[in-house]
Amino acid sequence: MKNKIVLVLVDGMRPDGIMQCGNSFLADLRAESTHCFHAATVFPSVTLPCHTSLFLGVDPDRHGITDNLWMPQVRPVDGIFEAAHKADLKCAMFYNWQQLRDLCRPGTLDHAYFQRMAHDMEAAWEQEREMANLTIDYIKKESPDFTFLYIGSVDEIGHHYGWMGKEYLDTVAHASDCIKRVKEALPEGYQLIVTADHGGHDRTHGTRLPEDMTIPMLFWGSAFEKGKALAEANIKDIAPTVAELLGVKPSEEWDGKSVLKA
Repeated sequence: MKNKIVLVLVDGMRPDGIMQCGNSFLADLRAESTHCFHAATVFPSVTLPCHTSLFLGVDPDRHGITDNLWMPQVRPVDGIFEAAHKADLKCAMFYNWQQLRDLCRPGTLDHAYFQRMAHDMEAAWEQEREMANLTIDYIKKESPDFTFLYIGSVDEIGHHYGWMGKEYLDTVAHASDCIKRVKEALPEGYQLIVTADHGGHDRTHGTRLPEDMTIPMLFWGSAFEKGKALAEANIKDIAPTVAELLGVKPSEEWDGKSVLKA
C-alpha cells in the first residue's frame, strides 16, 4: 500500500485541551478518523526525546535522547525520513523549533523550512498560519510523499501562561485552525496524521503524570476506518504506520505497531 502522508504535530497539545479550546474541528474530526485521545507518549515527556521516539520508533533508553540536547547515537536507528529516502521518496519538513533539524540525517530531505518562533503570542500565530500556507503551497506544487508540519506555539504558551488556561486553550484553537486549513487543501490520495509529543501541567511537563504522558492521535484519510476508536496507542506506533502507508520497509528495531493492523 502506497499513499502520500502529512504528519502534523502540535507541541504540548493535551486531548482535553482539544475538547475545551472552543474550536470543534479536531474533536469533530474523530468521527472521520481512526483515533485515540488517550494515547501514550514516552518518558521523559520532553519535546526532543518524544519527537525522536516518534521518528525513530524506539524508547529514549534506546536512542539516548533524554533532554532537549541532541546527542549522536552510538548505534543509529533509521527513522521515518531515512526509510522514505531509501525508497527514493520525496520528504519535506516545516518547523519553528530548531532542535528538530536533527530528526533527519543530512541528505534525506528534499525541502525544509524553518522560522524561529516569535515571542509575542499573536505574532507566533501569524507565523504559523503562514507556515501552514507554505506547507499547502509546497504540497500542491511538488506532491511530496511525506511531509512533517510542526506547530510549536502551544507548548510555548503553556510554559509562559500555564497548561489549560485561557491563553493555552486559545492557542490550541489556533493550531486547530492551521490543521483545518491544511486538511481542506490536501489533494486526493493524501492521508493526514495529527498528534502531539506530550501534554503538560501547570507551566511544565516531563513527568509521568497523566497530564504530561497522554496525547491525542488522529489518522484521517481513505486508508483509515472512519470513527474507529483505538483501545490503546503509543507515539512509537506512528513510524510503522507511516512506513506501511508509504509502502517502505520499516526498521527491524522499531518497537511500535501500525494502527492499520489494530
